Amino acid sequence: LPLDLLAGLAVGLTTVPQALAYAELAGLPLQYGLYSSFMGCFVYCLLGTAKDVTLGPTAIMSLLVASYAFHQPAYAVLLAFLSGCIQLAMGLLRLGFLLDFISCPVIKGFTSAASITISFNQIKNILGLQGIPRQFFLQVYETLRRVGETRAGDAVLGLTCLAALAGLRAMKSRLPQAAPAEPLAVRISHLIVWISATARNALVVLFAGLVAYSFQVLGCQPFRLTGSIPQGLPAFQPPPFSLAAPNGTVPFQSMVQDMGVGLAVVPLMGLLETIAIAKAFASQNGYRIDPDQELLALGVANVLGSFVSSYPITGSFGRTAVNAQSGVCTPAGGLVTGALVLLSLAYLTSLFYYIPKAALAAVIIAAVVPMFDAGIFRTLWRVKRLDLVPLCVTFLLCFWEVQYGIVAGVLVSGALLLYSIARPPIKVSEGAVLLVQPGSSLHFPAVEHLRDSVCSRALAASPPRSVVLDCCHVSSIDYTAVLGLAELLRELRRHGLSLAFCGLKDPVLQVLLSADLEGFQHFPSWEEA
Repeated sequence: LPLDLLAGLAVGLTTVPQALAYAELAGLPLQYGLYSSFMGCFVYCLLGTAKDVTLGPTAIMSLLVASYAFHQPAYAVLLAFLSGCIQLAMGLLRLGFLLDFISCPVIKGFTSAASITISFNQIKNILGLQGIPRQFFLQVYETLRRVGETRAGDAVLGLTCLAALAGLRAMKSRLPQAAPAEPLAVRISHLIVWISATARNALVVLFAGLVAYSFQVLGCQPFRLTGSIPQGLPAFQPPPFSLAAPNGTVPFQSMVQDMGVGLAVVPLMGLLETIAIAKAFASQNGYRIDPDQELLALGVANVLGSFVSSYPITGSFGRTAVNAQSGVCTPAGGLVTGALVLLSLAYLTSLFYYIPKAALAAVIIAAVVPMFDAGIFRTLWRVKRLDLVPLCVTFLLCFWEVQYGIVAGVLVSGALLLYSIARPPIKVSEGAVLLVQPGSSLHFPAVEHLRDSVCSRALAASPPRSVVLDCCHVSSIDYTAVLGLAELLRELRRHGLSLAFCGLKDPVLQVLLSADLEGFQHFPSWEEA
Protein backbone atom coordinates (compact mmCIF):
# COMPACT_ATOMS: atom_id res chain seq x y z
CA LEU A 1 0.00 0.00 0.00
CA PRO A 2 2.71 2.61 0.83
CA LEU A 3 4.47 2.00 -2.50
CA ASP A 4 1.19 2.17 -4.44
CA LEU A 5 0.31 5.45 -2.68
CA LEU A 6 3.72 6.94 -3.50
CA ALA A 7 3.56 5.78 -7.12
CA GLY A 8 -0.01 7.06 -7.55
CA LEU A 9 1.01 10.45 -6.18
CA ALA A 10 4.08 10.66 -8.43
CA VAL A 11 2.04 9.74 -11.52
CA GLY A 12 -0.70 12.19 -10.52
CA LEU A 13 1.78 15.08 -10.30
CA THR A 14 2.87 14.17 -13.83
CA THR A 15 -0.66 13.62 -15.14
CA VAL A 16 -2.25 16.98 -14.26
CA PRO A 17 0.14 19.27 -16.19
CA GLN A 18 0.39 16.79 -19.08
CA ALA A 19 -3.42 16.57 -19.30
CA LEU A 20 -3.67 20.34 -19.75
CA ALA A 21 -0.89 20.30 -22.33
CA TYR A 22 -2.35 17.38 -24.31
CA ALA A 23 -5.79 18.99 -24.46
CA GLU A 24 -4.10 22.01 -26.04
CA LEU A 25 -2.43 19.66 -28.54
CA ALA A 26 -5.79 18.02 -29.32
CA GLY A 27 -7.28 21.45 -30.04
CA LEU A 28 -9.82 21.15 -27.20
CA PRO A 29 -10.58 23.32 -24.14
CA LEU A 30 -8.02 22.44 -21.48
CA GLN A 31 -10.51 20.96 -19.00
CA TYR A 32 -11.08 18.06 -21.41
CA GLY A 33 -7.54 16.88 -20.73
CA LEU A 34 -8.44 16.50 -17.05
CA TYR A 35 -11.82 14.95 -17.89
CA SER A 36 -9.87 12.29 -19.82
CA SER A 37 -7.38 11.52 -17.06
CA PHE A 38 -9.28 9.80 -14.25
CA MET A 39 -11.71 7.19 -15.63
CA GLY A 40 -8.93 5.11 -17.20
CA CYS A 41 -7.13 4.96 -13.83
CA PHE A 42 -10.20 3.54 -12.07
CA VAL A 43 -11.18 1.08 -14.82
CA TYR A 44 -7.66 -0.27 -15.33
CA CYS A 45 -7.36 -0.95 -11.61
CA LEU A 46 -10.26 -3.41 -11.95
CA LEU A 47 -9.67 -4.89 -15.42
CA GLY A 48 -5.97 -4.40 -16.32
CA THR A 49 -3.38 -7.18 -16.25
CA ALA A 50 -0.17 -5.09 -15.96
CA LYS A 51 0.64 -3.48 -12.63
CA ASP A 52 2.65 -0.64 -14.22
CA VAL A 53 0.36 0.62 -17.02
CA THR A 54 -1.55 3.89 -16.65
CA LEU A 55 -4.28 4.95 -19.08
CA GLY A 56 -4.98 8.53 -20.06
CA PRO A 57 -4.44 11.14 -22.76
CA THR A 58 -1.15 10.89 -24.67
CA ALA A 59 0.68 12.97 -27.25
CA ILE A 60 0.02 10.47 -30.07
CA MET A 61 -3.69 10.14 -29.27
CA SER A 62 -4.05 13.91 -28.90
CA LEU A 63 -2.49 14.37 -32.34
CA LEU A 64 -5.00 11.90 -33.83
CA VAL A 65 -7.92 13.58 -32.02
CA ALA A 66 -6.81 16.93 -33.45
CA SER A 67 -7.01 15.36 -36.93
CA TYR A 68 -10.42 13.69 -36.57
CA ALA A 69 -12.39 15.72 -33.99
CA PHE A 70 -12.05 19.08 -35.81
CA HIS A 71 -11.48 20.93 -32.48
CA GLN A 72 -15.07 20.06 -31.50
CA PRO A 73 -15.51 18.51 -28.02
CA ALA A 74 -18.66 16.71 -29.19
CA TYR A 75 -16.74 14.92 -31.95
CA ALA A 76 -13.90 14.06 -29.54
CA VAL A 77 -16.24 12.55 -26.92
CA LEU A 78 -18.21 10.58 -29.54
CA LEU A 79 -14.91 9.35 -30.99
CA ALA A 80 -13.97 8.05 -27.53
CA PHE A 81 -17.29 6.20 -27.26
CA LEU A 82 -17.10 4.61 -30.72
CA SER A 83 -13.40 3.75 -30.32
CA GLY A 84 -14.21 2.09 -26.99
CA CYS A 85 -17.01 0.05 -28.59
CA ILE A 86 -14.64 -1.16 -31.33
CA GLN A 87 -11.91 -2.02 -28.80
CA LEU A 88 -14.43 -3.79 -26.57
CA ALA A 89 -15.71 -5.85 -29.50
CA MET A 90 -12.16 -6.79 -30.51
CA GLY A 91 -11.42 -7.90 -26.95
CA LEU A 92 -14.58 -10.01 -26.71
CA LEU A 93 -13.88 -11.61 -30.09
CA ARG A 94 -10.21 -12.13 -29.09
CA LEU A 95 -8.91 -10.23 -32.12
CA GLY A 96 -5.81 -8.87 -30.44
CA PHE A 97 -3.65 -10.91 -32.83
CA LEU A 98 -4.57 -8.45 -35.63
CA LEU A 99 -2.20 -5.92 -34.08
CA ASP A 100 0.67 -8.29 -34.86
CA PHE A 101 0.27 -7.32 -38.52
CA ILE A 102 1.46 -3.78 -37.75
CA SER A 103 5.23 -4.18 -38.00
CA CYS A 104 7.87 -2.50 -35.87
CA PRO A 105 9.18 -0.32 -38.76
CA VAL A 106 5.66 1.10 -39.27
CA ILE A 107 5.31 1.86 -35.55
CA LYS A 108 8.77 3.44 -35.39
CA GLY A 109 8.12 5.50 -38.52
CA PHE A 110 4.84 6.78 -37.10
CA THR A 111 6.16 7.62 -33.62
CA SER A 112 9.28 9.31 -34.99
CA ALA A 113 7.25 11.45 -37.41
CA ALA A 114 4.73 12.20 -34.65
CA SER A 115 7.56 13.33 -32.39
CA ILE A 116 8.65 15.90 -34.98
CA THR A 117 5.16 17.11 -35.90
CA ILE A 118 4.03 17.40 -32.26
CA SER A 119 7.20 19.23 -31.25
CA PHE A 120 6.97 21.67 -34.14
CA ASN A 121 3.27 22.15 -33.42
CA GLN A 122 4.28 23.59 -30.03
CA ILE A 123 6.96 25.95 -31.37
CA LYS A 124 4.25 28.55 -31.96
CA ASN A 125 3.43 28.56 -28.23
CA ILE A 126 7.12 28.72 -27.29
CA LEU A 127 7.49 31.76 -29.55
CA GLY A 128 4.12 33.28 -28.58
CA LEU A 129 2.76 33.23 -32.16
CA GLN A 130 -0.95 33.03 -32.98
CA GLY A 131 -2.90 32.10 -36.10
CA ILE A 132 -0.47 29.34 -37.21
CA PRO A 133 -2.18 26.62 -39.35
CA ARG A 134 -2.17 23.03 -38.09
CA GLN A 135 -1.07 21.30 -41.34
CA PHE A 136 2.62 20.49 -40.87
CA PHE A 137 4.12 21.97 -44.05
CA LEU A 138 2.01 25.13 -43.81
CA GLN A 139 2.94 25.30 -40.14
CA VAL A 140 6.67 25.18 -40.91
CA TYR A 141 6.34 27.83 -43.62
CA GLU A 142 4.20 30.19 -41.54
CA THR A 143 6.32 29.82 -38.38
CA LEU A 144 9.54 30.60 -40.25
CA ARG A 145 7.89 33.51 -42.06
CA ARG A 146 6.66 35.06 -38.82
CA VAL A 147 9.60 34.27 -36.58
CA GLY A 148 10.27 38.02 -36.35
CA GLU A 149 6.98 38.40 -34.41
CA THR A 150 8.30 36.27 -31.54
CA ARG A 151 7.24 37.46 -28.07
CA ALA A 152 10.42 37.71 -26.00
CA GLY A 153 8.70 36.78 -22.71
CA ASP A 154 7.17 33.57 -24.05
CA ALA A 155 10.40 32.54 -25.80
CA VAL A 156 12.58 33.09 -22.71
CA LEU A 157 10.15 31.28 -20.41
CA GLY A 158 9.58 28.41 -22.85
CA LEU A 159 13.28 27.79 -23.40
CA THR A 160 13.96 28.06 -19.66
CA CYS A 161 11.25 25.46 -18.96
CA LEU A 162 12.69 23.17 -21.64
CA ALA A 163 16.18 23.45 -20.15
CA ALA A 164 14.83 22.77 -16.65
CA LEU A 165 12.89 19.69 -17.81
CA ALA A 166 15.91 18.33 -19.69
CA GLY A 167 18.16 18.92 -16.68
CA LEU A 168 15.77 17.23 -14.23
CA ARG A 169 15.36 14.30 -16.61
CA ALA A 170 19.13 13.88 -16.90
CA MET A 171 19.47 14.20 -13.13
CA LYS A 172 16.98 11.38 -12.58
CA SER A 173 18.67 9.07 -15.09
CA ARG A 174 22.01 9.53 -13.30
CA LEU A 175 20.68 9.36 -9.74
CA PRO A 176 22.35 6.46 -7.89
CA GLN A 177 20.29 4.15 -5.68
CA ALA A 178 20.40 5.12 -2.00
CA ALA A 179 21.49 2.19 0.16
CA PRO A 180 19.64 1.53 3.46
CA ALA A 181 22.97 1.80 5.30
CA GLU A 182 23.44 5.42 4.17
CA PRO A 183 23.00 8.19 6.81
CA LEU A 184 19.46 9.55 7.21
CA ALA A 185 20.42 12.95 5.76
CA VAL A 186 21.74 11.28 2.57
CA ARG A 187 18.58 9.21 2.16
CA ILE A 188 16.36 12.27 2.67
CA SER A 189 18.39 14.25 0.15
CA HIS A 190 18.11 11.36 -2.31
CA LEU A 191 14.32 11.27 -1.82
CA ILE A 192 14.00 15.04 -2.36
CA VAL A 193 16.01 14.90 -5.58
CA TRP A 194 14.07 11.84 -6.79
CA ILE A 195 10.67 13.48 -6.09
CA SER A 196 11.77 16.72 -7.77
CA ALA A 197 12.97 14.89 -10.87
CA THR A 198 9.92 12.59 -11.03
CA ALA A 199 7.43 15.45 -10.59
CA ARG A 200 9.43 17.75 -12.89
CA ASN A 201 6.41 18.62 -15.05
CA ALA A 202 4.43 19.79 -12.04
CA LEU A 203 7.39 21.73 -10.63
CA VAL A 204 8.11 23.51 -13.91
CA VAL A 205 4.46 24.40 -14.49
CA LEU A 206 4.16 25.61 -10.87
CA PHE A 207 7.29 27.75 -11.25
CA ALA A 208 6.04 29.24 -14.54
CA GLY A 209 2.62 29.94 -13.00
CA LEU A 210 4.20 31.76 -10.05
CA VAL A 211 6.31 33.87 -12.43
CA ALA A 212 3.23 34.76 -14.52
CA TYR A 213 1.21 35.59 -11.38
CA SER A 214 4.04 37.86 -10.14
CA PHE A 215 3.98 39.83 -13.39
CA GLN A 216 0.18 40.04 -13.19
CA VAL A 217 0.45 41.58 -9.72
CA LEU A 218 2.98 44.09 -11.05
CA GLY A 219 0.47 45.13 -13.71
CA CYS A 220 2.14 43.73 -16.84
CA GLN A 221 1.92 40.32 -18.48
CA PRO A 222 4.63 39.28 -20.97
CA PHE A 223 3.20 35.75 -21.39
CA ARG A 224 0.19 34.23 -23.14
CA LEU A 225 -1.79 32.52 -20.38
CA THR A 226 -4.00 29.44 -20.32
CA GLY A 227 -7.00 31.48 -19.17
CA SER A 228 -10.13 30.43 -17.32
CA ILE A 229 -10.92 26.73 -16.91
CA PRO A 230 -14.41 25.75 -15.67
CA GLN A 231 -14.29 24.46 -12.10
CA GLY A 232 -15.98 21.26 -10.97
CA LEU A 233 -16.37 17.66 -12.05
CA PRO A 234 -17.86 16.81 -15.46
CA ALA A 235 -21.51 15.77 -15.58
CA PHE A 236 -22.13 12.03 -16.00
CA GLN A 237 -24.16 11.91 -19.22
CA PRO A 238 -24.27 9.95 -22.49
CA PRO A 239 -21.91 11.09 -25.26
CA PRO A 240 -23.44 13.47 -27.83
CA PHE A 241 -25.00 11.60 -30.75
CA SER A 242 -25.78 14.83 -32.58
CA LEU A 243 -24.32 18.34 -32.69
CA ALA A 244 -26.14 21.65 -32.76
CA ALA A 245 -24.81 23.82 -35.60
CA PRO A 246 -25.70 27.38 -36.71
CA ASN A 247 -27.51 26.05 -39.79
CA GLY A 248 -29.25 23.12 -38.05
CA THR A 249 -28.32 19.88 -36.31
CA VAL A 250 -25.53 17.56 -37.43
CA PRO A 251 -26.99 14.03 -37.06
CA PHE A 252 -25.12 11.00 -35.77
CA GLN A 253 -24.66 9.53 -39.27
CA SER A 254 -23.02 12.72 -40.55
CA MET A 255 -20.70 12.87 -37.53
CA VAL A 256 -19.59 9.29 -38.19
CA GLN A 257 -19.00 10.08 -41.87
CA ASP A 258 -16.99 13.17 -40.91
CA MET A 259 -14.69 11.11 -38.68
CA GLY A 260 -14.22 8.59 -41.51
CA VAL A 261 -11.05 6.53 -41.33
CA GLY A 262 -10.41 7.92 -37.85
CA LEU A 263 -12.84 5.29 -36.53
CA ALA A 264 -10.28 2.67 -37.57
CA VAL A 265 -7.02 4.54 -36.93
CA VAL A 266 -7.84 5.86 -33.42
CA PRO A 267 -8.95 2.56 -31.79
CA LEU A 268 -6.15 0.59 -33.47
CA MET A 269 -3.44 3.05 -32.43
CA GLY A 270 -4.92 3.10 -28.91
CA LEU A 271 -4.73 -0.68 -28.72
CA LEU A 272 -1.25 -0.72 -30.20
CA GLU A 273 0.14 1.79 -27.70
CA THR A 274 -1.46 0.08 -24.70
CA ILE A 275 -0.41 -3.48 -25.59
CA ALA A 276 3.10 -2.46 -26.66
CA ILE A 277 3.65 -0.62 -23.37
CA ALA A 278 2.12 -3.44 -21.30
CA LYS A 279 4.29 -6.06 -23.05
CA ALA A 280 7.44 -3.97 -22.64
CA PHE A 281 7.03 -3.43 -18.90
CA ALA A 282 5.72 -6.95 -18.27
CA SER A 283 8.80 -8.53 -19.87
CA GLN A 284 11.07 -6.08 -18.05
CA ASN A 285 9.53 -6.94 -14.68
CA GLY A 286 9.00 -10.67 -15.22
CA TYR A 287 5.25 -11.13 -15.52
CA ARG A 288 2.80 -11.88 -18.33
CA ILE A 289 -0.21 -9.98 -19.66
CA ASP A 290 -3.36 -11.06 -21.47
CA PRO A 291 -3.62 -8.92 -24.67
CA ASP A 292 -7.34 -9.58 -25.09
CA GLN A 293 -8.00 -8.59 -21.47
CA GLU A 294 -6.02 -5.39 -22.13
CA LEU A 295 -8.34 -4.70 -25.09
CA LEU A 296 -11.35 -5.13 -22.83
CA ALA A 297 -9.90 -2.81 -20.19
CA LEU A 298 -9.11 -0.09 -22.74
CA GLY A 299 -12.52 -0.47 -24.43
CA VAL A 300 -14.42 -0.19 -21.15
CA ALA A 301 -12.27 2.81 -20.11
CA ASN A 302 -13.05 4.67 -23.36
CA VAL A 303 -16.77 3.83 -23.28
CA LEU A 304 -17.20 4.90 -19.65
CA GLY A 305 -14.85 7.85 -20.17
CA SER A 306 -17.12 9.19 -22.91
CA PHE A 307 -19.86 9.53 -20.25
CA VAL A 308 -17.66 12.02 -18.37
CA SER A 309 -16.63 13.98 -21.52
CA SER A 310 -13.32 12.19 -22.09
CA TYR A 311 -11.62 12.09 -25.46
CA PRO A 312 -9.92 8.80 -26.55
CA ILE A 313 -7.26 7.54 -24.14
CA THR A 314 -4.57 4.89 -24.29
CA GLY A 315 -1.53 3.67 -22.38
CA SER A 316 1.04 6.37 -21.60
CA PHE A 317 4.68 5.32 -21.86
CA GLY A 318 6.01 8.27 -19.85
CA ARG A 319 3.57 7.95 -16.94
CA THR A 320 3.90 4.14 -16.98
CA ALA A 321 7.67 4.57 -16.63
CA VAL A 322 7.14 6.90 -13.66
CA ASN A 323 4.78 4.32 -12.15
CA ALA A 324 7.31 1.50 -12.53
CA GLN A 325 10.25 3.56 -11.27
CA SER A 326 8.19 4.56 -8.22
CA GLY A 327 7.97 0.90 -7.20
CA VAL A 328 4.25 0.35 -7.81
CA CYS A 329 3.11 -3.12 -6.71
CA THR A 330 -0.49 -3.35 -8.02
CA PRO A 331 -2.78 -1.40 -10.38
CA ALA A 332 -4.31 0.18 -7.25
CA GLY A 333 -1.81 3.03 -7.66
CA GLY A 334 -4.19 4.28 -10.37
CA LEU A 335 -6.82 4.97 -7.72
CA VAL A 336 -4.56 7.59 -6.14
CA THR A 337 -3.77 9.15 -9.53
CA GLY A 338 -7.47 9.33 -10.45
CA ALA A 339 -8.36 10.83 -7.07
CA LEU A 340 -5.66 13.51 -7.49
CA VAL A 341 -7.07 14.48 -10.91
CA LEU A 342 -10.59 14.73 -9.43
CA LEU A 343 -9.30 16.94 -6.60
CA SER A 344 -7.60 19.19 -9.17
CA LEU A 345 -10.87 19.52 -11.11
CA ALA A 346 -12.86 20.24 -7.98
CA TYR A 347 -10.58 22.77 -6.28
CA LEU A 348 -7.55 23.86 -8.34
CA THR A 349 -8.83 24.93 -11.76
CA SER A 350 -8.92 28.62 -10.76
CA LEU A 351 -5.14 28.43 -10.23
CA PHE A 352 -4.58 27.07 -13.72
CA TYR A 353 -5.54 30.49 -15.17
CA TYR A 354 -1.95 31.74 -14.69
CA ILE A 355 -0.16 28.82 -16.36
CA PRO A 356 1.69 30.20 -19.42
CA LYS A 357 1.09 28.38 -22.68
CA ALA A 358 4.85 28.34 -23.27
CA ALA A 359 5.29 26.19 -20.15
CA LEU A 360 2.70 23.66 -21.33
CA ALA A 361 4.38 23.60 -24.75
CA ALA A 362 7.69 22.82 -23.05
CA VAL A 363 6.06 19.91 -21.17
CA ILE A 364 4.78 18.45 -24.45
CA ILE A 365 8.08 18.84 -26.30
CA ALA A 366 10.02 17.28 -23.42
CA ALA A 367 7.59 14.34 -23.42
CA VAL A 368 7.68 13.59 -27.16
CA VAL A 369 11.32 14.26 -28.13
CA PRO A 370 12.47 10.86 -26.69
CA MET A 371 9.98 9.14 -29.04
CA PHE A 372 12.18 10.02 -32.03
CA ASP A 373 14.36 6.99 -32.67
CA ALA A 374 17.20 8.01 -34.98
CA GLY A 375 19.01 4.73 -34.35
CA ILE A 376 16.28 2.64 -36.01
CA PHE A 377 17.41 3.80 -39.47
CA ARG A 378 20.98 2.67 -38.82
CA THR A 379 19.82 -0.58 -37.21
CA LEU A 380 17.58 -1.56 -40.13
CA TRP A 381 20.31 -0.66 -42.63
CA ARG A 382 22.56 -3.11 -40.82
CA VAL A 383 19.97 -5.85 -40.09
CA LYS A 384 17.54 -5.87 -43.03
CA ARG A 385 17.50 -3.00 -45.49
CA LEU A 386 14.18 -3.98 -47.04
CA ASP A 387 12.45 -3.02 -43.77
CA LEU A 388 13.56 0.57 -44.41
CA VAL A 389 10.87 0.78 -47.11
CA PRO A 390 7.80 0.65 -44.79
CA LEU A 391 9.69 2.73 -42.22
CA CYS A 392 10.44 5.55 -44.68
CA VAL A 393 7.01 5.40 -46.34
CA THR A 394 5.28 5.73 -42.97
CA PHE A 395 7.69 8.38 -41.69
CA LEU A 396 7.39 10.64 -44.75
CA LEU A 397 3.64 10.32 -45.37
CA CYS A 398 2.83 11.02 -41.71
CA PHE A 399 4.04 14.58 -42.30
CA TRP A 400 1.26 14.93 -44.87
CA GLU A 401 -1.55 13.18 -42.99
CA VAL A 402 -1.14 10.74 -40.10
CA GLN A 403 -3.72 8.27 -41.41
CA TYR A 404 -2.10 8.12 -44.85
CA GLY A 405 1.27 7.32 -43.32
CA ILE A 406 -0.06 4.51 -41.13
CA VAL A 407 -2.23 2.95 -43.85
CA ALA A 408 0.53 3.18 -46.46
CA GLY A 409 3.08 1.68 -44.08
CA VAL A 410 0.79 -1.24 -43.21
CA LEU A 411 0.08 -1.86 -46.91
CA VAL A 412 3.78 -1.82 -47.82
CA SER A 413 4.59 -4.17 -44.91
CA GLY A 414 1.74 -6.44 -46.01
CA ALA A 415 3.00 -6.44 -49.59
CA LEU A 416 6.49 -7.44 -48.44
CA LEU A 417 5.01 -10.18 -46.27
CA LEU A 418 2.85 -11.49 -49.12
CA TYR A 419 5.82 -11.40 -51.48
CA SER A 420 7.82 -13.62 -49.12
CA ILE A 421 4.88 -16.06 -49.04
CA ALA A 422 4.44 -15.95 -52.84
CA ARG A 423 8.17 -16.37 -53.53
CA PRO A 424 9.54 -18.72 -50.87
CA PRO A 425 13.22 -19.65 -51.17
CA ILE A 426 13.63 -22.89 -53.15
CA LYS A 427 16.88 -24.84 -52.91
CA VAL A 428 17.62 -27.11 -55.89
CA SER A 429 20.34 -29.80 -55.76
CA GLU A 430 21.27 -31.70 -58.92
CA GLY A 431 22.30 -35.35 -59.02
CA ALA A 432 20.79 -38.55 -60.35
CA VAL A 433 17.49 -36.89 -59.50
CA LEU A 434 16.60 -33.27 -58.92
CA LEU A 435 16.20 -32.57 -55.18
CA VAL A 436 13.92 -29.56 -54.64
CA GLN A 437 13.53 -28.15 -51.11
CA PRO A 438 11.00 -25.30 -50.48
CA GLY A 439 12.13 -23.08 -47.63
CA SER A 440 8.67 -22.52 -46.12
CA SER A 441 5.05 -23.63 -46.21
CA LEU A 442 3.23 -23.88 -49.53
CA HIS A 443 0.25 -21.60 -50.02
CA PHE A 444 -1.64 -20.67 -53.15
CA PRO A 445 0.46 -17.61 -54.19
CA ALA A 446 3.61 -19.76 -54.21
CA VAL A 447 2.44 -22.79 -56.18
CA GLU A 448 3.05 -21.33 -59.68
CA HIS A 449 6.53 -20.22 -58.62
CA LEU A 450 7.28 -23.76 -57.40
CA ARG A 451 5.92 -25.38 -60.59
CA ASP A 452 7.96 -23.06 -62.81
CA SER A 453 11.14 -23.68 -60.80
CA VAL A 454 10.72 -27.46 -60.86
CA CYS A 455 9.73 -27.75 -64.53
CA SER A 456 12.38 -25.37 -65.81
CA ARG A 457 15.19 -27.20 -63.99
CA ALA A 458 13.92 -30.78 -64.49
CA LEU A 459 13.17 -30.47 -68.20
CA ALA A 460 16.21 -28.32 -69.01
CA ALA A 461 18.61 -30.91 -67.58
CA SER A 462 20.33 -33.24 -69.99
CA PRO A 463 18.90 -35.80 -69.82
CA PRO A 464 15.63 -34.62 -68.10
CA ARG A 465 15.50 -35.81 -64.51
CA SER A 466 12.83 -36.99 -62.12
CA VAL A 467 12.18 -34.84 -59.06
CA VAL A 468 12.18 -35.43 -55.30
CA LEU A 469 10.30 -32.71 -53.40
CA ASP A 470 11.78 -32.46 -49.89
CA CYS A 471 9.01 -30.99 -47.71
CA CYS A 472 10.85 -30.99 -44.36
CA HIS A 473 10.25 -27.20 -44.02
CA VAL A 474 6.60 -27.33 -45.17
CA SER A 475 4.32 -27.28 -42.14
CA SER A 476 1.03 -26.39 -43.91
CA ILE A 477 -0.48 -26.53 -47.38
CA ASP A 478 -3.76 -25.30 -48.85
CA TYR A 479 -6.16 -26.67 -51.49
CA THR A 480 -4.88 -24.47 -54.33
CA ALA A 481 -1.35 -25.67 -53.66
CA VAL A 482 -2.61 -29.28 -53.79
CA LEU A 483 -4.16 -28.60 -57.21
CA GLY A 484 -0.87 -27.08 -58.38
CA LEU A 485 1.06 -30.15 -57.22
CA ALA A 486 -1.43 -32.39 -59.06
CA GLU A 487 -0.79 -30.44 -62.29
CA LEU A 488 2.96 -30.70 -61.68
CA LEU A 489 2.64 -34.48 -61.32
CA ARG A 490 0.73 -34.72 -64.60
CA GLU A 491 3.16 -32.46 -66.46
CA LEU A 492 6.22 -34.42 -65.36
CA ARG A 493 4.48 -37.73 -66.15
CA ARG A 494 3.77 -36.49 -69.73
CA HIS A 495 7.53 -36.15 -70.17
CA GLY A 496 8.18 -39.60 -68.72
CA LEU A 497 9.40 -38.25 -65.38
CA SER A 498 8.21 -38.92 -61.84
CA LEU A 499 7.69 -36.75 -58.77
CA ALA A 500 8.20 -38.19 -55.28
CA PHE A 501 7.65 -36.49 -51.93
CA CYS A 502 9.79 -36.93 -48.81
CA GLY A 503 10.00 -35.48 -45.32
CA LEU A 504 6.24 -34.81 -45.18
CA LYS A 505 4.93 -33.69 -41.81
CA ASP A 506 1.74 -35.38 -40.60
CA PRO A 507 -0.68 -32.48 -41.30
CA VAL A 508 0.67 -32.04 -44.85
CA LEU A 509 0.69 -35.81 -45.49
CA GLN A 510 -2.93 -36.10 -44.39
CA VAL A 511 -3.98 -33.32 -46.77
CA LEU A 512 -2.17 -34.90 -49.72
CA LEU A 513 -3.54 -38.40 -48.97
CA SER A 514 -7.06 -36.97 -48.70
CA ALA A 515 -6.66 -35.32 -52.11
CA ASP A 516 -6.02 -38.79 -53.66
CA LEU A 517 -3.44 -37.49 -56.17
CA GLU A 518 -2.79 -39.78 -59.14
CA GLY A 519 0.76 -41.10 -59.03
CA PHE A 520 1.39 -39.72 -55.52
CA GLN A 521 4.30 -41.42 -53.72
CA HIS A 522 6.10 -40.41 -50.54
CA PHE A 523 9.10 -41.58 -48.55
CA PRO A 524 10.42 -40.79 -45.06
CA SER A 525 13.67 -39.32 -46.43
CA TRP A 526 15.11 -38.25 -49.78
CA GLU A 527 17.73 -41.05 -49.71
CA GLU A 528 14.93 -43.65 -49.75
CA ALA A 529 13.13 -41.73 -52.48
